[in-house]
Amino acid sequence: MATDATTESVAGLSADVPPGFHGNTLAEAFQLTAAARADIPALRLLGGDEGLTWRQYAEQVELIAAALHGLGLRRGDRLALMLKNRPEGNIVDMAAMHVGATPFSLYNTSPAEDLHHVLGDARPKILVTEQAFLPVVGPVAREVDGIEHILVVDGPAAGATDLADACAQGSDGFDFAASWRAVEPDDIVTLIYTSGTTGPSKGVQITHRGLLMVMRSLSGLLLMPTNGESIGYLPMAHIAERATGHYLQVLGGDRITFVADATRLGEALREVRPTRFLGVPRIWEKLRAGLMAAVAANPDEEERSAITGAIDFAVGTVRATQAGQELSAEQRQRLAALDEKVFVPLRAAIGLDRVGAAIVGAAPSAPEMLEFFYAIGIPVLEVWGMSESSGLGTVNPPSRPRIGTVGVPIPGVEVRLAEEDGEILLRGANVMPGYRNMPDKTAEAIDDQGWLHTGDVGAWDDGYLRIIDRKKELIINAAGKNMSPANIEAQLKSGSPVIAQAICIGDSRPYNTALIVLDPDAAAAFGKQHGATDTSLAALAQHPALRAEVAAGV
Repeated sequence: MATDATTESVAGLSADVPPGFHGNTLAEAFQLTAAARADIPALRLLGGDEGLTWRQYAEQVELIAAALHGLGLRRGDRLALMLKNRPEGNIVDMAAMHVGATPFSLYNTSPAEDLHHVLGDARPKILVTEQAFLPVVGPVAREVDGIEHILVVDGPAAGATDLADACAQGSDGFDFAASWRAVEPDDIVTLIYTSGTTGPSKGVQITHRGLLMVMRSLSGLLLMPTNGESIGYLPMAHIAERATGHYLQVLGGDRITFVADATRLGEALREVRPTRFLGVPRIWEKLRAGLMAAVAANPDEEERSAITGAIDFAVGTVRATQAGQELSAEQRQRLAALDEKVFVPLRAAIGLDRVGAAIVGAAPSAPEMLEFFYAIGIPVLEVWGMSESSGLGTVNPPSRPRIGTVGVPIPGVEVRLAEEDGEILLRGANVMPGYRNMPDKTAEAIDDQGWLHTGDVGAWDDGYLRIIDRKKELIINAAGKNMSPANIEAQLKSGSPVIAQAICIGDSRPYNTALIVLDPDAAAAFGKQHGATDTSLAALAQHPALRAEVAAGV
């Protein structure tokens, strides 16, 4: 038995969406987009020139697809990628897809043991990497049965083939158009390997059909203007970057700027000024902490007080509207004036003054963090999904978002809560066909009625879904009380900008304890303001003023 959601349409596929959204496969979507936006910039590196246009992107895809075919890659084969965020990753991925193969990415930080497991399970025919990763992944690839070629994208290297040399060989008689037209909606477009926290990582098989359903649901949410801009900085091995970065860019036709070093994200935001941006909660928390640290460092006390007062007022209006209250004409007028004078400069300072769609997901978000961004004019929409649901299940509608929830089910998706424990069950075309080579695990995850058992515990709030915690991670204290460590940790992190991370421990204990980690940037700024001469984390952790700040936040 289960309780049902009130499923409400958030976005429908309209006739004026970019051409790529009308493709029946990702390969067809790419061809439609490349034809319609041939001369529009498509791929570039941070700090580089304009990069490749869509026409040049398509030419590279065809060239590399022929090379991969010449190396023996065929429909249904797998191709592994271990690359930093760079244009070659998307190009090779798309080329393999046009051959009819299944490309997937490896985490760049994976140890040899994990790489051996994933490559042994996927059995790719070709591995594509770069020189920096070759010493780690190369020996593993040579031990795994079935890997016939190791290609590097950044020049010749011992024990591997230069991708440029492979392209020079080509593939005589390869019919590129026939190859990509043979790709079908239910083909496996990629594999996403789970984190493996509950055992060996599982290969989630995702179809073209499932991903297109998710992307079309987002089409009414994410603005797709001509010459739109996005940033590729998250791991391609994670569904978040693949879905809302790589695949959504293919459908929408905007330009993506790649950030190989995630520590340069702030620089990238200011340079690119993206029109859509996805960040995990920690990214948004750091952006908030950076802004508030800059405000606190303003030597003009009157100006500093005016900015903090404006933020406090705007946060109050956010809370009022979230509670269903109507703002007065005077409040609306004051907000408009504050936006022009205070909030526009704040948005510009972090490079989000053009953003039309701001998304947060993959972990719980603190309501205080979301209220802050709503207040300064960046409504960050919280979404929920998992690899097994092609990355998405619910989304906060931009016209009526509800902070503290992950929104309503996307069109075509059913969501229910199991009566016995509140576990979230999900059913729709976006649900994976199963885990690779793991029929038993697949049967545990998807029941005979097609419901995906997500492992998350939820609750309904007037048709909006709240995530309570992971089913297996709830704390049950010595008195038998059930508590969500994720919610506790989110509250702790929102207590002060100097708090970066918190880990709550309390299972079978009479009380909870937490390990708190300082944010190096915010803590250093705070320390300087309070006379600290040593801004190392070890010294700051002992500084009386900073310890008092953490205690006040807790």
